[in-house]
Amino acid sequence: MIALLPGDGIGPEVVAEARRVLETVCGDALAFEEGAVGYSAYEAGGHPLPDATLDLARRADAILFGAVGDPRGDALPRGQRPEQAILGLRKHLGLFANLRPARLYPELADASALRPEVARRIDLVIVRELNGDVYFGEKGMRTTAAGRREGYDIMSYDEDQVAAIARVGFETARARGRRLCSIDKANVLETSQLWRDVVIEVAAGYPDVQLSHMLVDNAAMQLVRDPGQFDVIVTGNLFGDILSDQASMCAGSIGMLPSASLDASQKGLYEPIHGSAPDIAGQGKANPLATILSAAMLLRYSLGLSDEADRIERAVATALSHGARTPDIGGTTTTSAMGEAVLAAL
Repeated sequence: MIALLPGDGIGPEVVAEARRVLETVCGDALAFEEGAVGYSAYEAGGHPLPDATLDLARRADAILFGAVGDPRGDALPRGQRPEQAILGLRKHLGLFANLRPARLYPELADASALRPEVARRIDLVIVRELNGDVYFGEKGMRTTAAGRREGYDIMSYDEDQVAAIARVGFETARARGRRLCSIDKANVLETSQLWRDVVIEVAAGYPDVQLSHMLVDNAAMQLVRDPGQFDVIVTGNLFGDILSDQASMCAGSIGMLPSASLDASQKGLYEPIHGSAPDIAGQGKANPLATILSAAMLLRYSLGLSDEADRIERAVATALSHGARTPDIGGTTTTSAMGEAVLAAL
């Protein structure tokens, strides 16, 4: 059973198209059950991640997630804001490894923020740790001795967390080009020094994978200067969040990139990396391809249906080659029409 959590903004629109694709590819082999998350769930019941939704997510074989976020939620206490839904799911389900592939479809070279000859080289995977770092560390507001307001967020990792995500990075690299680049800020952060030390220790078990290290500020520069130099990147929660969004613009649009958040058994939550985009919700302008490609990752990683996943990815490429373009990639194709283009290719 697949849990569908459409969420806020454009989430319901893009999840609907991905569901159509899954139903076309898999027929009656898949069952679906829908749950509420985000601001829409808060509005209905007072919490962005209701107990019923968390129970649904635990029962499901995999989760297809849309997006959460609404300007009306910005004034809520932090624990009730829409974004707490995705953070809560990661924590309660043990989803510690986020895989974000970024590659440029040849037809979208002109949509990239980079020169076409540079953009064409991007084909990488960012492996991001999800359950540590400043997102889950102690945080709060306090008053200094001088009577001034001060905010604080504690960044921390323990060695087991680092070793677990490092192994995912090495395994991912082993299945691709056997090159892993670990991103940190070891020149100034003790957290990053531990990160680097543990990654080096784990590397001893992967002599067939070439390991390199790069500071995060340099990595941000190298992603736009020469993204083709990267095969697999492994990094922490904060750095991974930023770099994966940057990589999306190298690949043409944030509306093109899927992601998988996995636990130790490969059960996962699959979602596009874009947000809820409330400014275009309900207008048929959202690009559903990142969600459709996330559905392909769902089939491959959680259900073991690699052939079906390949079919979906080929259909997306075919739809683009036939000229389908939503506004974010330079066209006027509507959300539903882009879904139809993928279905036609299937």
